[in-house]
Amino acid sequence: MRQGAGTADAAALIATGRRVVALEADGLRALEAALGASFAAAVERILAVPGRVVVSGMGKSGHVARKVAATLASTGTPSHFVHPAEASHGDLGMITRDDLVLLLSNSGETPELADLIAYTRRFAIPLIGVAARAGSTLIRRADIGIVLPAAAEACSLNLAPTTSTTMTLALGDALAVALMEHRAFTPEDFRGFHPGGRLGARLATVADLMHRGAELPLIAAGAPMGDALIEMSRKGFGTVGVLEGERLAGVITDGDLRRNMEGLLEKRVEAVMTPAPRQIASDALATEALAVMNAHRITALFAHDPGRPEAPAGIVHVHDLLRAGVT
Repeated sequence: MRQGAGTADAAALIATGRRVVALEADGLRALEAALGASFAAAVERILAVPGRVVVSGMGKSGHVARKVAATLASTGTPSHFVHPAEASHGDLGMITRDDLVLLLSNSGETPELADLIAYTRRFAIPLIGVAARAGSTLIRRADIGIVLPAAAEACSLNLAPTTSTTMTLALGDALAVALMEHRAFTPEDFRGFHPGGRLGARLATVADLMHRGAELPLIAAGAPMGDALIEMSRKGFGTVGVLEGERLAGVITDGDLRRNMEGLLEKRVEAVMTPAPRQIASDALATEALAVMNAHRITALFAHDPGRPEAPAGIVHVHDLLRAGVT
C-alpha cells in the first residue's frame, strides 16, 4: 500500500466521489425494483410479534444492524441489537420466544451468526434473514429471506462493503417506515422517543412551554390603567390580557403604553388595549408560535386550550422558546 503519494488531483478526487455515489445510487434503484412479497411478509411478521425485534450482524453488517435497531426503536417498533459473538457467550439469553430476530449478512455465510440461527430454529423464534445470495445458509434457514439484488461495490477493488451496506441500511429504513405508517405513528409519538436536542425542540408544543395559572398576566375589563401597570410589572411578560368574563377581549403591550402616554393613569384598560388579540392553540407546535411572533413582531402570545378559544389557558414568551431551542 502506497503512503504519501504526493499532491492529490482535485478533479480526480471529485470524479471518484461522484462514481461512488452513482454506483450506490444504482444499488438503491435495484433494491427499489427488487422489493416485493418477501418485504411485505417481513413487515407483517414483525407486526405480529408480541416481543422485540432483535437485530444482529457481524462487521460492517453489525454497524448497520445497530442503526436499524435504533431506527426501529425510535419509530414505534421495540428493538435492540445483539452482537453475534457475544450471543454465543451468554447474550442469547437476551432473546425470548416472544421476539423476532433480524439477521444481516452480505454473504449469508457469516460464521458468527451460526449460533444465532441455530438458537432461533431450536426455540421456533421467527427469523428474517437479509443477504445478497439467494442460496446462502442464512436465506435457506430463515422463515423469511430478503435477497439483496446484485450490485457492484463502490470501491475500485469491488471488495469493501459500500454499496451492499448502503442497500442494507436503506432496507432497514424501508422496514421501519412501513411499520410506523401501518401503526399510524404520530409526531407526538415520535417526540415521546426524542425529548432531547433539536428534534425534541422542533416537536415541542405550546402547552409544553407556556406559563399557566397564577403566572398569567390578566386583569378584568373596567380596571384602571394603574392596576394594569402593576400586573404587567409583577408578571414580567411585557403584556397584560384584559378579560371580559372568561373571554380575552384585548391585550396591552409596551407599545400600547407608549401610544397612550398622555393621561395614561386616568384611563381604563379598554381605552388602551388592542382588541381581538392574536392567540394560538395550546396543542400547536412551539415552532408555530415562534412563526406568529416573528410575523407580527410580538414577544408574547396567549394560548387557549382546544375547544375553548375564548379563554386564555396560558402565555408563551419568545424567551421560553429560545431557551428550549425552538428555532
